Order: sequence, then C-alpha cells, then structure tokens
Amino acid sequence: MHTAVLFLVFNRPHTTARVFDAIRSARPPRLYVSADGPRAGNAHDAAACAQVREIAARVDWPCEVRTLLRGTNAGCGRAVASGIDWFFEHEIEGIILEDDCLPHADFFPFCEELLARYRDHAGVMSVSGDCYHHPAKSHGASYTFSRYPQVWGWATWQRAWRFNDAAMAEWPRLRDAGWLDRLGQGQRDFTAFWTDTFDAAHAGRIDTWDYQWVFSCWLHGGLAALPARNLVANIGFGDSATHTTARPPSWVRPAEPIEFPLVHPHEIVRDEAGDRWTDLNLFQTRRHARRRLLARIPSLRSGVRQLRRLLA
Repeated sequence: MHTAVLFLVFNRPHTTARVFDAIRSARPPRLYVSADGPRAGNAHDAAACAQVREIAARVDWPCEVRTLLRGTNAGCGRAVASGIDWFFEHEIEGIILEDDCLPHADFFPFCEELLARYRDHAGVMSVSGDCYHHPAKSHGASYTFSRYPQVWGWATWQRAWRFNDAAMAEWPRLRDAGWLDRLGQGQRDFTAFWTDTFDAAHAGRIDTWDYQWVFSCWLHGGLAALPARNLVANIGFGDSATHTTARPPSWVRPAEPIEFPLVHPHEIVRDEAGDRWTDLNLFQTRRHARRRLLARIPSLRSGVRQLRRLLA
C-alpha cells in the first residue's frame, strides 16, 4: 500500500481499536490522526479521549505519523471538516476513515486503484467503500457512479476537497432559483427533503459536515464511485454515537470482499435508478415529504378559516 490514511477519532476506544487494527493490517506509509478533544464538563470524555489517542499511536510498521490533537471539543462537524482540511494540506489524495467505520481488507486496494484511475477526472470527486444495495445496472462492473458521496469509509483528492464549502454560501441563491427541482428532475420529495436538510445545515442547526460536502459535490457536478459490494461496516450504532444512536436500519450491511482485478465501467454515467433507491430508502424522501405536508395542515386550515371570515 502506498496511499496515506486519515484516521478521525474522538472518544470510543472499542470501535477505534477495531478500525485501527484494520489500518495496521493495511500498513499505510503515512498515517494522519485527527482527534477531537473532550467536551467541557463531560467526566467520561477526558479518560476516553486519552485512551483513544493511545490506541491510535500503536504504530508498529514503517510509517510516518502526523497528529492533530485538540485540547477542547470542536464538535462533529468542525472537527471532521477541519481534520480533512489539515490532511489535504499535506497530501494530494488519500483514504479517510472515522473511528466507527470498519473496512474490509479489500477496501484499501479498491480505493487506491480508483484514486489513481480518476486522479485527473474532475467529474469524479470521491471514491466510497459503501454499497447499500446491489446495483441493478452495474453490467458486471465492480462499481457504479452516484450523485451521493457516501462517507462511511471513503477517499478523495485534494483537487476535489478544495471545493468543499462548509458555509454553503451559494445555497440561498440556488434554493430560490429552483436548483433542486432541476437537479432532482422534478421529484417533489427530493426537493422537499434536500431543501429542509440544506436549510438546516446552512443555518447551523445540524452539527455535521457531510451534508455540506454533498452540496459542494452537487454544486460542481461531481460524482462518487460506489462499489458493487459493501466494503465498510458501520460498527458505531448505539448510545455512544453522535448521530447513529438508534438500531441500524435494514439497508446497513456487513463488509464483504470484492473481486480483483476490478472490472471498470465503460463510461462515467450516474446510476439514476440506484440514486432513486437511495432517495426512497436511505433518506426516505417520500416519508419526509408526507410529514412536511401534514405539519402544514393546521396552518392551512387556519388560513382557510380566516379567508372564510373575511369573505363572510
């Protein structure tokens, strides 16, 4: 292996140890460890963060190690985004793993091969290790292309990450110009879900970084390469997680091997059917749109009553 790895950690020693063991088996030549600091007033965090950092320091193979160890807590969104910023101050491409994303051994050569293959293809902005459904239209290829840059174990290039806009500066203008309607080809549930999600991310109501990355990829027409077999297992579901606190949904799958040599698609074309599956099953856009409509009914009824009184 010759590609650098960024390992993003916080306060979960058990999952950190499992992911670190997978990284150790891959033996990357350069390892970057970005660790968020303990939360103020949280008695558990100080000890857990220290234990996590000790685990991530157990490098026993020839490897250059760089660390970004925060003394205070930056939060899920800022800690991850700034960690990736730091990574790409030093690397032109690399693999990114969070402390709850356990990769299969095949994940690393898969990412390496596609990082090299699409290094100069501006239209491909990331490589993911995630597959939540076997793509119906892969035509025997080892991966497809998606509008969704799945990030439970992924890789990208400095040339792509430089477009990441954590502030989502263009969002208000694009929202008001009907950008999502055009992007989603008129699917109302798609527009409703992503309007509400991007509004929340833009306003800082969600402590995250990945919705901003989705927005940035869409803004620049970027696609993600997704494997036809799931290469990374999310082992972080539970009470200790920041976002994945519930039981794993049905689409979360174990990691599995992929066959080499990889079979490459003949052209870079988005898998529209696969993306629609993701809309409806992963993001549950129709359910969101129904809830959104139901929430508006009381105000609509109030408006009708007011109109009737005015016309009486």
